Amino acid sequence: MSFDPKTLTLYPDQPGVYLMKDDQGKVLYIGKAKNLRARLKQYFSSSGDGREMVPYLINQVDTIDTIIALTEKDALILENNLIKQHLPKYNVLLKDDKTFISLVLTQHKWPMIKLIRYKGKPKDRGIYFGPYTNALAARQTFDLISRLFPLRQCSDAELASRQRPCLLHDIKRCIAPCVDKCTEKEYQEHVESAMRLLKGQDKEVVKELKHKMMFASENLEFEKAKSYLQMIEQIEHVTQVQHVDNPAAKNCDVVGLHREADAVMIALLFFREGKLVGAEHFSFHLLASSDEETLESFLLQHYKNLPKPPSEIFIPKELDQREALEEILGIAIHAPQKGKKKDLVEMALRNAKALFVREQDARSLKEKMLLDLQETLNLTRFPRRIECFDTSNISGTDPVASLVCFVNGEKDKSRTRLFKIKGVEKADDYTAMRQVLHRHFVKEKEKGDFADLLIVDGGKGQLNIATEILADLQIATIDVIGLTKEDARHDKGLTQEKIYVPHRKDPYLIDPRSPLLFLLQKIRDEAHRQAIEFHRKRRSKRTISSALDEVEGIGPIKKKNLLKRFGSIKAMKEASEEELLSVKGIGKKELTALLKFLRRDETA
Repeated sequence: MSFDPKTLTLYPDQPGVYLMKDDQGKVLYIGKAKNLRARLKQYFSSSGDGREMVPYLINQVDTIDTIIALTEKDALILENNLIKQHLPKYNVLLKDDKTFISLVLTQHKWPMIKLIRYKGKPKDRGIYFGPYTNALAARQTFDLISRLFPLRQCSDAELASRQRPCLLHDIKRCIAPCVDKCTEKEYQEHVESAMRLLKGQDKEVVKELKHKMMFASENLEFEKAKSYLQMIEQIEHVTQVQHVDNPAAKNCDVVGLHREADAVMIALLFFREGKLVGAEHFSFHLLASSDEETLESFLLQHYKNLPKPPSEIFIPKELDQREALEEILGIAIHAPQKGKKKDLVEMALRNAKALFVREQDARSLKEKMLLDLQETLNLTRFPRRIECFDTSNISGTDPVASLVCFVNGEKDKSRTRLFKIKGVEKADDYTAMRQVLHRHFVKEKEKGDFADLLIVDGGKGQLNIATEILADLQIATIDVIGLTKEDARHDKGLTQEKIYVPHRKDPYLIDPRSPLLFLLQKIRDEAHRQAIEFHRKRRSKRTISSALDEVEGIGPIKKKNLLKRFGSIKAMKEASEEELLSVKGIGKKELTALLKFLRRDETA
């Protein structure tokens, strides 16, 4: 810290905004105050400000700039504008891409249910359910509905072009409207049942699941009973969000805030016509602002330009700037102390606390990123399980391929596969990719166990191969993309990436700093690393194998045993005679010839 607290006596005692900056001139924190001098002195007093992040903030401060405002209201607006302009590290920053998570029943002759996140006006026409506070529960409910009701999961383009049913029809997960395996009336009955379930009007499904759960429990099938219980809880979570009735909440938003150290979770509950119709949450980290300042900043930023604001906002504590906020936003703000409105705030606080706990789980963060990936690339399925293929060879020799799998954004080592390209001595990338994809998905089709998203390392050529293989095998439930680095480079760094998808001429170009791109790069680079390592290992063994051909008495079987035991010439040189003799087929005669070969460089 190079800022001299003694200079604070020179600062104004008027209302305004202060900007704390580091030695590079970067804004670290922006705050407002009725009295700038008094407020700033609190940061440097012996008793301290009381907030845990303040010492970290103060240690980085080099200069403090101030802007005097005519009124406290002006300071409030100015602070909001400056925070959005400078995006300081220690302030509340609302992300522009924060959107709702919903289920939608599309408007179509053959409707389908999709899990989406949208910003502003939704793209798909249809009936929307949500938004929901828990993305994981919403997705699990989507999966449950997909199992209960055999509705299509393919895109409109696939629906129009199919001539034979896909695998989902064979496993009773779709009644194949694409090839007229059902009537429109039959299909619509399933649509209406799914819609009633989402609206909470169909209690028969829950009743039947409870009956199955009790039956399984009585027969000591506890794992099965647990799965039925989880289904019931998922359904009740989604339907409950739609039907919390409270006459005290005709048209209002309720705010809950939970803080632990420098991390804050804010939960919003949306009440319309007396019903809880949805929720949203915002998480913040490294905050130096107090709870009151955080609420003021949040309300101003969130509601300043909201197209359809509520008539009232209920908050957990009174704010000094409440009247100024009400005048700026044109919304009544209350901190209820008793009664049913207080109960609503308590509900929001409980939601905030529960969401805070969930947010700490890294899988929850990955869930949001995968939903963004689904929306950005217009995928038909949530990419919970992603598989990526890459190939490796040098001038077509020793061709190999690798498969890596990521589940919920994390690598699943148990699903990693390495492939030798069979039947050819030399193979280019296209030949290798075609063979390995066909081999893999023939086996997967037998098991009926498919990934949600397939990534191939390469451009349109590799993508076309993948789509052809899936089409030939009648697999229609996997999204496919091709990911290629600028000039086919595999080095680290912020290079431009191209993402190719079927039925789209031009590739997607994602910001090099986007976390979505980092995730895709991480998956692709892991596949590339596995392929390169496997290729080097095979090439090394071939080189060693060729070298051992010179050793008298070492045939193919003994050579194989030596390679399996030591893996390299260097390891053989470092091994003792006893270790070499322990290899099956190696006797004293072979040992003498082998030692002569291994030590020839030393005697040369």
